[in-house]
Amino acid sequence: MSFLRNADKGTNLFSTYFLTLALVVLVYILLGQIPMLVDLAIQSKLYKLEGGSVAELVSLFGKNKFLVYLILPFVFSLITLLLTVKMFHRRPIMSVITVRDKFDWKRFFFSFAIFGTVLSLSLFSMIGSSSKIQWNFNPETFFPLLLISLFLIPLQTTCEEVLFRGYIFQGLGHFYKRGWISVMVTGVIFGLMHSANPEVDKLGMIVMIFYIGTGLFLGLITLMDDGLELSMGYHAINNIFAALIITNDWQAFQTDALFIDHNPPSFGWESLSTIFIVQPIFLLIYSKVYKWKGWKEKLFGIDLEQETKTKDQGAEE
Repeated sequence: MSFLRNADKGTNLFSTYFLTLALVVLVYILLGQIPMLVDLAIQSKLYKLEGGSVAELVSLFGKNKFLVYLILPFVFSLITLLLTVKMFHRRPIMSVITVRDKFDWKRFFFSFAIFGTVLSLSLFSMIGSSSKIQWNFNPETFFPLLLISLFLIPLQTTCEEVLFRGYIFQGLGHFYKRGWISVMVTGVIFGLMHSANPEVDKLGMIVMIFYIGTGLFLGLITLMDDGLELSMGYHAINNIFAALIITNDWQAFQTDALFIDHNPPSFGWESLSTIFIVQPIFLLIYSKVYKWKGWKEKLFGIDLEQETKTKDQGAEE
């Protein structure tokens, strides 16, 4: 069975999907915010917040603690999602992650490593061409950030991957039975989810090309590889790099990274080359390494249930 049809292993009532997504959102909005709100209630005795902006919250909590508070809602949501898959849909948790018997760490770290290499090469190029990228190493803040980046950020990216490229992806596959629909819809939703990020306010809606394009890319490799391992590795190093290695003062992650980019906000060749050059090359690499076949069938194939019935009828005749 393909990853797209793993949902068939359990219950698939529309009401079950609605209830699950509602719970995940509520946990993110309500339970996920409690730690920060409690801390905020305590700190407000000493500090008076005017607008509750990111800059104010970073100043109040410190960059590392604020980053933890940004990630915690994703951790709670991930736990909720996995529990509902098990309890409401009555299917194995691993079924929403991969078709393989266990998680393929080799795939994860392969994707993690090759995109990390590309990001590192891009960083060296940026440092060589701009004097506004400055070294920012501070051991007191960096080493706690290192732990947060290695242990918490992968949970944040895993939550997004399991939700979009796992749960919603398979739900669409169950109801519409076309891979391209799952890829397109989850790619667009993934992009729109990032529309509230501060970089969208700085750069304008043109940055949605990057988010939606990346969502489509991650959906396509999930479909063809029958699992989330490659997309999880890619997504994890992307966010870890943005938090730990190089950051700026206008993106979602406000951290004490190794490098600070003081260049003005821009949507330039780096982002466009990622979408139109790097990701297509990665598709080619993945397809060769893992010997992907059946592109047409997975993207546009007929209803697998109907195909099975047709074969059974032919056997009876």
